[in-house]
Amino acid sequence: MTGIIEFLGIDRRHAPWRERIVSGLGGGIGILSIFLISRATVGPGAGLIVASMGASAVLLFAVPHGPLSQPWQLLAGHLASAAIGVICARTLADPVLAGPLAVGLAIFAMRILGCVHPPGGATALSAVISGPTVTQLGFGYLVTPVLLNALVLLAVAILFNYPFPWRRYPAALHARVLQEIPPATAQPVPPAVDRPDLVYALSEMDTFVDVSEADLQRIYEIALRHHAEEAHVAPQDVLPGHYFSNGRYGADWQVREVIDITPVGDEGRQVVRFRVAAGQGRLQTGKSGLLEFARWAKYPVVRNENSWQKVSPADSTGHRSDAEPES
Repeated sequence: MTGIIEFLGIDRRHAPWRERIVSGLGGGIGILSIFLISRATVGPGAGLIVASMGASAVLLFAVPHGPLSQPWQLLAGHLASAAIGVICARTLADPVLAGPLAVGLAIFAMRILGCVHPPGGATALSAVISGPTVTQLGFGYLVTPVLLNALVLLAVAILFNYPFPWRRYPAALHARVLQEIPPATAQPVPPAVDRPDLVYALSEMDTFVDVSEADLQRIYEIALRHHAEEAHVAPQDVLPGHYFSNGRYGADWQVREVIDITPVGDEGRQVVRFRVAAGQGRLQTGKSGLLEFARWAKYPVVRNENSWQKVSPADSTGHRSDAEPES
């Protein structure tokens, strides 16, 4: 049964009812606004034109932070597709040829312009199959109703989603909300996270995340491999009296001086006692396991007037490279 569910791509995550209701309500309001404008400007053919905007509403209100839902994708995707649809409709009389060509070229154009927006395919196709109503508009189809409708949908999405901090649109506004959240206390080594933890995190999100459990697990595995492959100080290079930096920038940057290394227990474990020489927590002391400290330390450094100079791991008093600014 699990194999069938995975093959069909059934999403077993359940968004909170609040999120489901808000998404549906927002989509309905957005389409109502677009439909009224389309009917007022285009007339009887409004239904065909609204169809592609309905697909856009699903993205903007169900997946507001998705890469395919952002303003550039919405506006440029529809406009590029509409232009291609009009050209194909005016060049080829047979819709059997013009329709597929319009959709194919629209996809190509959106990939070139970096504005992939799936509903754009319907916009291009509508220009071909909508008949005289759209044909008579010519390239005016791009402005009214396509651009006008897209702008209305964009405005509704921004205004409707704004009162809900967890789903503010576009993604740039949501990112600002995340920046306002106080960060958790920094730890030298992140705790172990496995697949059940990732699945649980997805289920607790207040908004839909356009990524599957398998994709997220893959992302996490790649991140772990990249973290492991990054240059770190070898445990044998962590020596008393030497300084090490975590190589980060901003508030998380630190330089630590190793005070001493003490064996603990009969298992060969060693504990490093250090002093924070620069950066966050300056002059404070702390302890960590030797392996933990080595994973935290990116490279050794030495003091050079008002900066800390990166040196080769093999010789903390030899070759110097990039300088780190004094915090």
